[in-house]
Amino acid sequence: MKGVVLAGGTGSRLFPLTKITNKHLLPIYDKPMIYYPIRTLVDAGIRDILIVTGGRNAGDFLRLLANGKEFGLTHLDFTYQEGEGGIADALGLAEHFADGSKLCVILGDNLIEGSIREAADEFRRQERGAKILLKQVSDAERFGVAEIQDGRIVTIEEKPLRPKSNYAVTGIYMYDETVFDKIRTLVPSRRGELEITDVNNAYIREGAMTFHHLEGWWTDAGTFDSLLRASNLVAQSVRGAVEEPAALQASK
Repeated sequence: MKGVVLAGGTGSRLFPLTKITNKHLLPIYDKPMIYYPIRTLVDAGIRDILIVTGGRNAGDFLRLLANGKEFGLTHLDFTYQEGEGGIADALGLAEHFADGSKLCVILGDNLIEGSIREAADEFRRQERGAKILLKQVSDAERFGVAEIQDGRIVTIEEKPLRPKSNYAVTGIYMYDETVFDKIRTLVPSRRGELEITDVNNAYIREGAMTFHHLEGWWTDAGTFDSLLRASNLVAQSVRGAVEEPAALQASK
């Protein structure tokens, strides 16, 4: 399975910070934002990774990441998204890179506390279709929301006024090679973008969508509030990891 990090867009909700850099290069505590989704993929055993970026600062990704040595990689792939075509449009640029392989796709501003290794291993064994990661939230109306019946997802509704569940679709998706055929059938939404929710619902109609519950915290970092929240969550995790051995030593 190969990995794709979607790190395009203008980051308009973070102006003026993003007037001079790509959103995904902003710091989250002590590392650039883009480091976290890459680490999520690497920790899941994925070594072939494509970065999809865009805008005026795309070259900075290459300067920062080089060939991925910091993550134990020997090579990173890059491609460029022109304009604001949406998540599905950006994913469509990965078809040549995928070359028939299964893909794990992660939004570049999504950070998690735990690991997706178990979900990735489940999908490696899954014969066909897709898998998404869900997280229970208190503000489901802000996200794509999965309606689940008899242990199966029956539909996903994007930012519903009255959510049918509190299961938000996180920005981590796993697809077989048919994802690109599905993207080619999409028409732009009212936002003028190709929506990833439409891709996911296509898999649901085929009866080929599975899901996994994400453990630990999850957040995006696309607004000032969530950028601050992400930094605080990472800081707490890092400090906890550093302080725990000392606390254990003191308890002996």
